[in-house]
Amino acid sequence: MKLLNTIILTYTILLILSTPNFLSLKAQENGTGMATMPVQSSEGGFCKSMVETNGYECEDHNVTTKDGYILNVVRIPMGRCRDCRTRGNKSPVLLQHGLFVDGRSWLLLPPKQSLAFNLADNGYDVWLVNSRGTEYSEGHTSLNFDDPAYWNWSLDELVAYDLPATFQYVYDQTGQKSHFVGHSLGTLMVMAAMSRDQLVNMLESVALLSPVAYMGHTTSLLSRVIADNFIAETLDSLGFYKFDMRNVIIIEILKVICRVPSVDCTTLLFTPYTGQNCCMKPSIMDIFLDHEPQPAAMKIVIHMCQLIRGGNTTMFDYNDSGTNIKHYGQPTPPAYNMIGIPKDLPIFLSHGGADALSDVDDVKLLLDSLQGHDPDKIVVQFIEGFAHADYVMSGNAKEHVYDPFIAFLSRLH
Repeated sequence: MKLLNTIILTYTILLILSTPNFLSLKAQENGTGMATMPVQSSEGGFCKSMVETNGYECEDHNVTTKDGYILNVVRIPMGRCRDCRTRGNKSPVLLQHGLFVDGRSWLLLPPKQSLAFNLADNGYDVWLVNSRGTEYSEGHTSLNFDDPAYWNWSLDELVAYDLPATFQYVYDQTGQKSHFVGHSLGTLMVMAAMSRDQLVNMLESVALLSPVAYMGHTTSLLSRVIADNFIAETLDSLGFYKFDMRNVIIIEILKVICRVPSVDCTTLLFTPYTGQNCCMKPSIMDIFLDHEPQPAAMKIVIHMCQLIRGGNTTMFDYNDSGTNIKHYGQPTPPAYNMIGIPKDLPIFLSHGGADALSDVDDVKLLLDSLQGHDPDKIVVQFIEGFAHADYVMSGNAKEHVYDPFIAFLSRLH
């Protein structure tokens, strides 16, 4: 109980201290003249700071979506080992991060433990996506980053615009279909796209790490509190259109707290949201806080809350039949039907027994929808002790997840 109270108090302080971020945006919209925090311009991606410093070649690419968002995509075209430095000897692999993080989440672990670097060292052409609104993908062809219209997007726009644009760009650059690896929201994006018969002609295989297809059984304390109390909807009604937890003061305070030997920040900061991760080293917290969390549209947070409360997977619900008819031609939002995932597509699926966001019962619903899948084309892995963040931040993820996944890929060639 003492730990729970500490966690709740910590998150309460974080929300209070984050309020200026929300208010600054609202002030700009309403013209109140309140002081705002400057937006840092990010030229290029993180090639120099996180890839080239580890001895890998790196390229920055910009992908423009049909609705005008300019996405930064970082390419690691080859590994650093002597026998894996031939460009194009294997297919491209596209890595899609989850909510509130960016492409750097695949690089938080040391090179020998990172999925991105391990794929490159095994000869794959690696592409790390940075979703709209994150630090390196703030651009737009006509909208300003602080314009409310810039943040008018949910899961549906990521599915309809971001993924197709990225896949098409990689295909145009390489002339090959892509393997796809998604974590958390990244898995939902690709499954939603496939359920609507998108991307199939450019997909070689799919890896679903901590898959989020259904969320009705989530035990994530923080997600439940936000969803059940309509917190995101309330903030949206007050004019707060961006959900941004990254405050310079908060980050520096957390770094100090996390360096105290008696404080386990992997539990303090992640457990209420992701579940009890088994194998994250405390030292990774400094690296994480240097780069994450990232902002997201309030609309996508509302969308996730709808999925939690409803237990099904649909497009964004405007909670007004007339508005829904305007957008969808029907009074309720259409469903993303997971049964529509191609039955012959190679799938590697891994989920954890301690994952609060990708709950075991919700994954069972997904597996039920995949029952007709070609048994020779699907690998399902269950790791009892793993929780949500273990898949990108635990030192033993390589042994338990990445190595089996790379072996899965090698069998496809």
